[in-house]
Amino acid sequence: METGSPQNTGPDGPQGTIEAVGNEPVWIALPPGLLKMRRLLLVVWLGLIALAAGLLPGLLAGPAWAAFALPPLALMVWGWVMIERNWRSWRYAERSDDLLISRGVLWREETVVPYGRMQLVEVTSGPVERHFGLASVQLHTAAAATDATIPGLDPAEAERLRDRLTELGEARSAGL
Repeated sequence: METGSPQNTGPDGPQGTIEAVGNEPVWIALPPGLLKMRRLLLVVWLGLIALAAGLLPGLLAGPAWAAFALPPLALMVWGWVMIERNWRSWRYAERSDDLLISRGVLWREETVVPYGRMQLVEVTSGPVERHFGLASVQLHTAAAATDATIPGLDPAEAERLRDRLTELGEARSAGL
């Protein structure tokens, strides 16, 4: 079951543990703030490129050269749609023994990170993410190939997830 909001709606309330129903995990989608941030960055960067590619040649060499602004504008329209598809593909689920992270539009990738194998869980937030009220959770394990990131979370959810994963990781690694 995929939820439309990043809020946990488990049996213990908004901050409670999410348990799988039967064998199916409860998937949590990323908040819409990440989509908004990525689309804004797309419009700003490709808008500047379109302006530079069309305005400068148009003024210096003639109006026909302003057509160089069309490829960046077409790329902006295509990117607008693709960013939403990518954003919709990201989701994560907490299970009793591991964390699942699923992403990808064309090539679907699902990462399973066992709690007992986690070595470090960190919350990061760059200046653009902070402006949009977002944070990312990065998981480090002994194998570099299994490091995983969950981008664009609400900072409170990112901290809750970090604390929960750290607690579960310590409990599982003590039992090894």
